[in-house]
Amino acid sequence: MSCVGEVEIAEGQVVRMVGFSCERGRAYAESEVTAPKRVLTTTVKLNGGTLRLLPVVSRQPLPKDKIAACVRCLASVEVEAPVKEGDIISGDLLGLGVDIVASRDVESVSR
Repeated sequence: MSCVGEVEIAEGQVVRMVGFSCERGRAYAESEVTAPKRVLTTTVKLNGGTLRLLPVVSRQPLPKDKIAACVRCLASVEVEAPVKEGDIISGDLLGLGVDIVASRDVESVSR
């Protein structure tokens, strides 16, 4: 099922919304045209683990125009194994109020 409608914008503001059959679709459309957000999924370096890279995800969506800066910031992050899913890898990334967390468990390698 879909909820389709039209959004009219003037000077960066929503001035009219028509055709939406649900409130959820209406709210999504307004957010998407005024302040789009995306969930960030990427990897960070992992030392001493069964993997070389640790998959991570943002706990909440981030402003779309900040995604590239977030990825650049995470490129310098290194984590030590073991890691548990949900562990905070970078708290309050770039002061945006969003934590980056591990998206899987990774055990340490025996040396």
